[in-house]
Amino acid sequence: MYLLYSLLLSVAFLLMLPLFLMRREKYAAGFRQRLGNYPEFKNDGRKVIWLHCVSVGEANAARPLANALVKDFPGHRLIVSTTTKTGQELARKIFAGKADAVFYFPFDWKFSVRRALNHFKPSAVLLMETEIWPRFISEAKQSGAKVAIVNGRLSERSFGRYGKVKGFVKRVLADVDLALMQGGDDANRLISLGLAAAKAKVTGNMKFDVADDPRDAEIAAELNARFRFDDGRPVIAAASTHDPEERWLLDAFCSILAGEAKIKPRLVVAPRHPERFGEVARLFREFRDEDACEFKRYRTARRSDAPSEADAEADIILLDSIGELRALFRLTSIAFVGGSLIPHGGQSVLEPAAAGNAIITGPHTFNFADVMRVFLANRAAIQIAEAHPVSIPDEIFLHLSDLLEEPDARAELARNARSVMKANRGATARSVLELSHLLEASRK
Repeated sequence: MYLLYSLLLSVAFLLMLPLFLMRREKYAAGFRQRLGNYPEFKNDGRKVIWLHCVSVGEANAARPLANALVKDFPGHRLIVSTTTKTGQELARKIFAGKADAVFYFPFDWKFSVRRALNHFKPSAVLLMETEIWPRFISEAKQSGAKVAIVNGRLSERSFGRYGKVKGFVKRVLADVDLALMQGGDDANRLISLGLAAAKAKVTGNMKFDVADDPRDAEIAAELNARFRFDDGRPVIAAASTHDPEERWLLDAFCSILAGEAKIKPRLVVAPRHPERFGEVARLFREFRDEDACEFKRYRTARRSDAPSEADAEADIILLDSIGELRALFRLTSIAFVGGSLIPHGGQSVLEPAAAGNAIITGPHTFNFADVMRVFLANRAAIQIAEAHPVSIPDEIFLHLSDLLEEPDARAELARNARSVMKANRGATARSVLELSHLLEASRK
């Protein structure tokens, strides 16, 4: 089965090669490392913990875990890998001084995986959020490393996909020593795929343990100094948006600007994928000419542009940067969390909740089903009902307008969100406790 898997992976790689060549900036980053060619890493006799975070979300979630590992296991060294370029850029910032190496995760071929494992010689591998890489898990186990899934989640959709090759997945999961899952449903799905029940533990979601970072305060101060978010106008964050969510949000927001309210709000849009920054900037410029635009005088600014005095007057701001969204939530009072108006499954509501934002999502939040059940049950978020695409801007307009016009309701929603965060903290401590047995065993 592993041979067939490698053949299929190679075919997929060849089919994707034209895309790699066309979008070198995104896909060529770390290419040599992903083939197993890494900078020198000297063995100093200490055991190595390899923590893998796919992208920005996992890297942010891993902050408190990394802090705890460095503190509680001084006899180990921490190294961190990512898959995406944006994840790599953020990881180099937030794990500076904690990780002895930050690098790209290898392609899942035997030769590249073995090169990576032989180079770093980890005694334990921690995979954030159910990253099932068959060859890597198999080779890590054969190398003598302990393998754990940490902060694991498995959506119904992913469970269905894995279920199509259940026999192979069961074989892969046999090499997993421990799976620390966010919720009971996640654990049960993984057990249904073949993981031994004794290896599955429900420890909660580490993202509830959002930790303050001095850099966030510094970034927030810098953003505020430039854009004057403290000028009395309510600020709305549109976080981790996908196409065509920006268009729907722009439509709704222009209707709000065209209204009779004396104090006009401001909108900060942070697209999920950096390769779409230019596309969204172009949308800002061109939307004024569309019939749907009810307020054609809106002013825009872009974070990546040179600072200007006009930035303080901008109605709509494009946050086209990496690693600044957490800081932005300190300056906003309402957060729309993207990837939820389309069947993508939604992005995490936890960081805006920790910062005290009133949260709005779309109907498609199956990636965070357990979290959203808790938030909705505690009236800690508003979820827009599913609607025809033509009606979505109107739905956004109604919910945003209600929150802007009713500050008491907005404040209550934010308080409830913070209460949910406080009540559900502790996943990191529980995870470290479970991992301690694994890491102690890895020393022998």
